[in-house]
Amino acid sequence: MKQSTDKARPYLHFAPKKNWMNDPNGMVYFNGEYHLFFQHNPYDSVWGPMHWGHAVSKDMINWEELDIALSPDDLGMIFSGSAVVDWKNTTGFFPEEPGLVAIFTHHSDRKEGAPAVQSQSLAYSHDNGRTWVKYEHNPVLIHNTKADFRDPKVFWHGELNNWIMVLAAGQAIMIYSSPNLKDWQLESEFGEGIGNHDAVWECPDLFPLPVENSTEKKWVFIVSIGDNPSLPMGSRTQYFVGDFNGKEFIAEHKDVRWLDYGMDNYAGVSFSDIPEEDGRRIYLGWMSNWRYANQVPTTGWRSQMTLPRELSLTTKNGDYLVKQRPVMELNQYFIKNKNTKPIHLNREEISYFINEPYVNATFRITNKDAAEYGLKIHYGERKEAVVFIQPPGKKAILDRSQSGITDFSETFSTKQTVQLEQAEDISMQIIIDASSIELFLNDGEYALTSLVFPNEICERISLFAKDGAMDVVENCISVPSTDFKKTEE
Repeated sequence: MKQSTDKARPYLHFAPKKNWMNDPNGMVYFNGEYHLFFQHNPYDSVWGPMHWGHAVSKDMINWEELDIALSPDDLGMIFSGSAVVDWKNTTGFFPEEPGLVAIFTHHSDRKEGAPAVQSQSLAYSHDNGRTWVKYEHNPVLIHNTKADFRDPKVFWHGELNNWIMVLAAGQAIMIYSSPNLKDWQLESEFGEGIGNHDAVWECPDLFPLPVENSTEKKWVFIVSIGDNPSLPMGSRTQYFVGDFNGKEFIAEHKDVRWLDYGMDNYAGVSFSDIPEEDGRRIYLGWMSNWRYANQVPTTGWRSQMTLPRELSLTTKNGDYLVKQRPVMELNQYFIKNKNTKPIHLNREEISYFINEPYVNATFRITNKDAAEYGLKIHYGERKEAVVFIQPPGKKAILDRSQSGITDFSETFSTKQTVQLEQAEDISMQIIIDASSIELFLNDGEYALTSLVFPNEICERISLFAKDGAMDVVENCISVPSTDFKKTEE
């Protein structure tokens, strides 16, 4: 495995070669390629004048970064948005063969403290996203009173034969329709009296999912929530499950449901135009948090994306639950080298020696009478991140306070907690990269995504049982299968 002088640069996750990155944008599959556009400041490794960076991949793990796709112009910076394939040439941009259309927010700052102007614009590409032409009549959608009016996510509604846009507007989501991506009609607003309103709503996504083990289909609405300095967790993402009739979304519930219980999965949306024969709904998020995103201790670059995840919808105790699992394309980067027999632990600890920069570990644990159990990720002899499972309180907690560099933010050492339905029989998948931990509990019913900044690679993983016994019913450690190299610095 080729080592890098930059210990934080990931192996499995996309990170820019240099400078700043935040929200994933314009994620779309077209002509055998997955496209990832992203909020990018090409001049510095902190947030600044937003462009759309661009990367492509055949498998969503190994990415090739390309030239900047969209740059600021007279209408402003290029904020977040989406991209679609215009298969039917509804725009008139593609008289010969289908192509890509980007729908994005233009953001223009005003002088003397006046609110910024945010409007929606188009660009299109005839060469698989390598070059882009901005629509000459931009913007295509404006609002006269709303200062926060951004992050358009667009999809084709086959039954209605038109385009649908969901757009963040303050603490609501506005739903529009269009026959051609140019002329938009407001259909409804969603958000009042439902979900979490601790901060501005951002980066919406709306899509249907089949319900596992049934013939039912429901719609899932993803909404990210910006940072509120008075709260401990920073920026987060919630979701709603309900029905969508082409005009209105009606949620099944009003309570808050987090898509991820960690601190480092924000602004995520799903890929557009995944082929029907594939059928997956694949999600990708920005692996950071606005509370400390500009301060994380990386050199010359900042931010990485989560692993792509397949989303599914299930029912539990009569309620709907979004599950997420790493995409199957990840498997080719690992080989199983430790798959041992069941283990009984009684007030003791057992270690699996790793000494690899990234690892994929799965465990299924049945608690007997341990007051607390879990696993530790050891970075050398002195640093560790710990996952605690607490049966009495039905909680899973990730503590990264001793994992490495943490002093760049007081918030970074905050314990990250998942409230479980039960904590006596737990399955865990944990994917460790150079500077991240992605934890999936109970076959993806709960996800917890967390950055870490150790000075050494993962030396070992240990399982422990405190004040009682537990059985490790299944365990498998998978380590790198190829000399998969880090992105060039």
